[in-house]
Amino acid sequence: MDKIKQLEKEYTPAKEHPTFKAGDTVTVHYRITEGNKERIQQFQGVVIQRKGAGTTATFTVRKMSNNVGVERIFPISSPFIEKIDVNKVGAVRRAKIYYLRQRRGKRARIQEKRQSITEG
Repeated sequence: MDKIKQLEKEYTPAKEHPTFKAGDTVTVHYRITEGNKERIQQFQGVVIQRKGAGTTATFTVRKMSNNVGVERIFPISSPFIEKIDVNKVGAVRRAKIYYLRQRRGKRARIQEKRQSITEG
């Protein structure tokens, strides 16, 4: 097992993404190839889970589109991810917030974590 992890570390390009967790609202800039054209599509939503570790880690983003919940699973080390922007840091107590799937409207909102700015 040690050699497999060592090979993963050597051959996978290390992309620097911001730290985020479940409950955060993120925008994923994803590169899409259609025929011979490429474009970048933005997928903005709430992270409902992070799964795995290392190069095989994934995260699931959920958004509402025309009153229909849409979830998309992104591999964290995908070469198609251009960048990830963290828009809001959510205050949740759980690592996987599947209960968000049953909520609609105002009940589906996640409270924003307040950031304290210290001057010094």
